[in-house]
Amino acid sequence: MLRNALEPWHILVVVVVLVVLFGSKKLPDTARSLGKSMRILKSEAKALRTDDAAAAPAPSADSPR
Repeated sequence: MLRNALEPWHILVVVVVLVVLFGSKKLPDTARSLGKSMRILKSEAKALRTDDAAAAPAPSADSPR
């Protein structure tokens, strides 16, 4: 059913609609802010993973099971 759902011309139509709706002047600013947001999200997710790994104590070899 969704085999060929996203053809190259679909992407072209979406880009044209975005340019018409938002204008060519706002699109670079929007892309820049989206990139900053993605970087922040990525760094926060990485920090959460390292915090979780540091908080979880490693089982010691001499502890009984």
